[in-house]
Amino acid sequence: MKFKNNKNAVLNTNINVPYITFPCLSEVNYIKHGFSTRLGGVSKGCHESMNLGYYNGDNSENVDENYRRISESIGFNPENLVASDQVHKTEIKLVTAGDKGKGILKEKDYQGIDGLITNIIGIPLVTYYADCVPLYFVDTKNHAVGLSHSGWRGTVKRMGQATLQAMKQHFGTNPQEVIVLIGPSICKECYEISQDVAEAFRNGFTEVQLKDILYGKGNDKYQLDLWEANRHILLEAGLKSENIHISQVCTSCNSDLLFSHRASHGKRGTLAAFLMLES
Repeated sequence: MKFKNNKNAVLNTNINVPYITFPCLSEVNYIKHGFSTRLGGVSKGCHESMNLGYYNGDNSENVDENYRRISESIGFNPENLVASDQVHKTEIKLVTAGDKGKGILKEKDYQGIDGLITNIIGIPLVTYYADCVPLYFVDTKNHAVGLSHSGWRGTVKRMGQATLQAMKQHFGTNPQEVIVLIGPSICKECYEISQDVAEAFRNGFTEVQLKDILYGKGNDKYQLDLWEANRHILLEAGLKSENIHISQVCTSCNSDLLFSHRASHGKRGTLAAFLMLES
């Protein structure tokens, strides 16, 4: 699934640092959002050029400069960024004003966090990707947001549902009033899995759901649709079908534009999703 002719995502190229936005979120006038590409940064080698990961072998000074550039391009204050600490689980952190800068300019004092939520204006949430699924949440009534990382493990554990539960606990969020964007990630045509992963999905989804999610191809190999899996999870959690949007952007199909772990055999930089409330 190539990026071209995609009405669900817009590649902003008329700026020094290109990034992707999504019309369903751009219509919300009190948030700012974006998804990075591999373009416009200073990193070299397999990290070239907009690598936003500190722990994949890149020079930290390069990553710092990349954050400065992408923040300027999207319109964030880089000093206010708050980053996740991803371990493929479903722990969610409530981000407060005291967390500004953590994971980017300051040391994190939390671990094992794959999802971030906040209702505070001016704090850009940051999560990381290179094939896994970004989930953007906007509570349109309570003006709260969430940003979560959902790889295959997180999807089986229902990260989308966990994020909504955390938003309900802290903000009184009603799923009926939430918009969710399933962001750039690996598509089913590019995502071949083995028997053990397929079995995890068989144990976690109904037979009806599996018809949309898992496709057998023989020799204990399958194609997995993480986009549809997350859509089903969000429907189960109470979202309206019309409020669930899929970007239709595959990281592997577009490996010239986006970092893909699968396409690069692990030799790559890191993409980031950004989401912030603004006044």
